[in-house]
Amino acid sequence: MRIFADSACDLPKSFFEDNDVTLFPLHVLIDDKEYEDILAINPKEVYDAIRNGKQPKTSQVSPESFLEKWQGLAESGEEGIYIAFSSELSGTHDTAVMISKQVQETNPTMNLVIIDSKCASLGYGLLVKEAVRLRDAGEDLQSIEEKIRFMAEHMEHLFTVEDLDYMARGGRVSKASAFIGGLLNIKPLLHVEAGKLVPIEKHRGRKKVLRRMTELMAERGDHLAEQTIAISHADDENIALELQGLVNELFRPKKIEVHMIGSTIGAHTGPGTVSIFFLNKRL
Repeated sequence: MRIFADSACDLPKSFFEDNDVTLFPLHVLIDDKEYEDILAINPKEVYDAIRNGKQPKTSQVSPESFLEKWQGLAESGEEGIYIAFSSELSGTHDTAVMISKQVQETNPTMNLVIIDSKCASLGYGLLVKEAVRLRDAGEDLQSIEEKIRFMAEHMEHLFTVEDLDYMARGGRVSKASAFIGGLLNIKPLLHVEAGKLVPIEKHRGRKKVLRRMTELMAERGDHLAEQTIAISHADDENIALELQGLVNELFRPKKIEVHMIGSTIGAHTGPGTVSIFFLNKRL
């Protein structure tokens, strides 16, 4: 069985290589030069560009990439599952579906499941890692699909950004809100709802917003001590480690994974963002 994922899952290149997962890179554009995420640019380069006044742009996986892989899957006769970046944040999922239908017209026996994760960053990454674990444990495609869809439906995302100016540049918040937020040290707290980024609260100062993130974890999480929790950060390991310490102290989870937010998502959130991911319901 083949597993496919795109670079918005924020897992490192080594994960794809070590676990036989096919990577679909999204694209990052800086100064009119286009890069394949993970393969040709790393997040640190993107964050440094933003700090230097650049405004990176991103684009979805190319239709040609999907066509090549779906045709190869059809010809091999293998089963496949593609867990995709939220369709509310990128056109990648819809393009994958469109191309798969095109390939199935001439290869009607192609067995490919495409899942709209409605997730981003390591919330999405945790789904991909679980699909690998289930595959390696010998579970069949239908079982993996059911479990990943359930997990996707119950994945919580909580995040805050360091500087609202970065989101204002990309049109995520108004410039006036960003200016006032900067003056008052206001930190927004956001989550993902039905695949969309939704602001839920505002707090003054990072320590308050981190503490509030853990309070919401306690309210929303299901048996957190038995979960693998993921934390991602935008080139600010210290804030990620501070959050990790709070989570360990309060919940003693089975495992906490910490990774840098990748180029695609980081291009929109800017440096200093920190996010945490966990399940509000488990199988």
